[in-house]
Order: sequence, then C-alpha cells, then structure tokens
Amino acid sequence: EEPFEAPNWTLDGRALIFNASGSSEGRGRLHRFDLMTRRPALIETGSAVRNNNDHVISFDGTMLGISSHSAETGASTIYTLPIGGGEPKQITPLAPSYLHGWSPDGKWLVYTGGRDDRYDVYRIPSDGSGPEERLTDYEGLDDGPEYAPDGRHIYFNSTRGGTMQIWRMKADGTDPEQVIDDEYNNWFPHVSPDGKQIAFITFPKEVDPADHPYYERVYLRVMPVEGGAPKVIAYVYGGQGTINVPSWSPDGTMLAFVSNTRMD
Repeated sequence: EEPFEAPNWTLDGRALIFNASGSSEGRGRLHRFDLMTRRPALIETGSAVRNNNDHVISFDGTMLGISSHSAETGASTIYTLPIGGGEPKQITPLAPSYLHGWSPDGKWLVYTGGRDDRYDVYRIPSDGSGPEERLTDYEGLDDGPEYAPDGRHIYFNSTRGGTMQIWRMKADGTDPEQVIDDEYNNWFPHVSPDGKQIAFITFPKEVDPADHPYYERVYLRVMPVEGGAPKVIAYVYGGQGTINVPSWSPDGTMLAFVSNTRMD
C-alpha cells in the first residue's frame, strides 16, 4: 500500500535502507529494514522529510547522503547526516542535485546536477567546504555517477551516443570511455565491492533513452569490469526505484532490488 524504492545495503550486512514513495503521508521518509526481524524502522532525518530515491552510504558505513526536496525551492538538494539519523547538513548550494556516489576516501560526493537545462556529472567536497566541479560537459543526459571501490574511476550512464549506455571516466572527469554498447538502454552502474563486476538495470529499446520510468519489464544484468557480454540475472517488473542506488551486499554475493511483480 505504501511503495518503497532504492534499497542500500548497510556495511555490516544487517539491514537495507530504503525510501518510502507514492502519495502516502509517509512518502519521502527513509527507513532501515532489519534483515533478521524483517521489520522497518524510521530513520530520523530532521528537516529533510521529502527525500527521493537518490541516497548513498559512505564507504566506511558511518554516514548517509540524501537528496531531498525539503528546501524552500522544492528542488532536489544534497544533504549528509550520520547513518543512524540526525539533523542533515546541506552540501550543494545549487539545485536540482541528485546524489549517486561517495568517494572511497570519503572526501567527495558525485552527483547529477541540472544547470541551465543541462544535466551533467558534478562532484563537491563531502563536507560542503568547496564549490562544485563539473566533470562532464556533453549534449544529452549524463546520470547515475558512482565511484569504483579503488576510487580511480567514476562509472555513469549517458545518452551521448544516442541510446543510454554505461561509461566510465577518471575521477577528475578526464578520459571518458564507453563500457557497453548494445541495442538497449542501460542505467545506474554499480561496481561490486571487489571491483570486478558491474551491475545495472536495462530498459527495452522502446523506452525513451533519457527516461527511466516506473512499471516496465526490465532486466538486471551483470558484466565484468574489463568488458564482455552482460549476463541477465533477473527479469523484473520495475524501473524507477528498482536499483537506483549502490545495492551490492558487503560480501559481493547478492544484490538488493525492488520488484513490482505480484508474488501470489
């Protein structure tokens, strides 16, 4: 009855963090779902209560980065707070900004920013101490940026070739290279904890390359980081909110995702 989206796995492997969505009174709130008790508990996020499904846990497991529409403008703004909850600190002065990755050393947040009707990849110091830096500058949509565990590359998805495909670049934005090129539209690359595999969601070619709608028949696929044929690991009725966030288990053996398929 209350939709939920975007499950993140906590570093200790004991819980998933997800956001409530839909039109209910509790939409936009974040929850911690205990995997032993199978019960959710509300995470206190202070004044940031209209949160979307772009949230990230720091590599050391102590901090939570969120994207919230709670600012006066109503546009998505990035905040950080302790993993257990608390009053959030605003990080991005400009909006809309949609968070997707935290650098392994904890120093940077990487995100999609809408500036002058263009959506590109940006980074900003995670403590909010400096201005944002633009890492991509191409026509079309660049989205879903996420650091590899070694911090050397940022993986992202881009329509710069016509369809939505997976790319990567160095952490400073240089040397972009395409990772996969096929007939589908591929979104939200997530690198496994050991840095050897990439998981992503694949929309059919009939879907607009720049769109990732709810309620589509999609694939979850995995491929080696060095390249090769992707392998389908799940057929899902999902889309927006299914696998927007880093969702590998800490040991790299499982992926958390949301499916809207009826299970009766």
